[in-house]
Amino acid sequence: MAENTIVKKKKKSGPWREVWRRLKQNKAAMLGLLVMVILILAAVFADYVAPYGYDDQDLMRRFQTPNKDHWFGTDNFGRDIFSRIVYGAQVSLKVGLIAVGIAMFIGGALGAVAGFYGGKIDNVIMRFIDILLAVPSILLAISIVAALGPELRNVMIAVGIGSIPSYGRIVRASVLSLRDQEFIEAARAVGADDTRLILKHIIPNSMAPLIVQATIGVANAILSAAGLGFIGLGIQPPLAEWGAMLNSGRQYIRDYPHLTAFPGLAIMITIFALNLLGDGLRDALDPRLKN
Repeated sequence: MAENTIVKKKKKSGPWREVWRRLKQNKAAMLGLLVMVILILAAVFADYVAPYGYDDQDLMRRFQTPNKDHWFGTDNFGRDIFSRIVYGAQVSLKVGLIAVGIAMFIGGALGAVAGFYGGKIDNVIMRFIDILLAVPSILLAISIVAALGPELRNVMIAVGIGSIPSYGRIVRASVLSLRDQEFIEAARAVGADDTRLILKHIIPNSMAPLIVQATIGVANAILSAAGLGFIGLGIQPPLAEWGAMLNSGRQYIRDYPHLTAFPGLAIMITIFALNLLGDGLRDALDPRLKN
């Protein structure tokens, strides 16, 4: 009986359960997670959370300050700012997640191939990544969006391409530390080809730093999308997007500061929450911090 109990306990305490246990001990990370869960739920159920449509105009109620009918006030077209922020969360989260997905897929593949094969292949891939790194990501995103046109799909592509180098370098570093490990040699000895080694053994063991980078990367992608929207190269009206809301409200900032205050707070709180969560995940996934 005692042996069965020990076996059951060992089965229950897997590596991800241990990560979750350590993450729960970090109050700042849990606060960030709570904020992100609320934001995601608000975005998913925006049609039920938002009291008005994102483009419902009432010119008789322009520039209203926060009140019981419009919690965050109204803008220059009489649109409810709270509703636009809720719908804007859909756009920001979509851009953040898809842009990071693009960067992880392309950057991870390039980094894995470069680290696994080394030699000339490594030099060619890493010099390409160095070229991307030489251009600031926001300038690269501006160039791509200016060439392709300011729309949601192009913003996601531009932000994703600008984030490729960081994921490529992280995966390459992980592969370099893993490719000569004993379990890789054992898999090769039983006949595993290079593709299987990379997909089944190396990339799964490189996920910890990727998860941390992806969490912070979503924050950077949201910030980049907001920056593009602020200069008029992001998502175009009438879609609600936090950066575009800042841009449209800045000309009225002296008389109606709530037009820019609430979208700015939405960006700030989201980025802050993601950074808290990213820092917590980094600590939870660090084997040196096990207790």
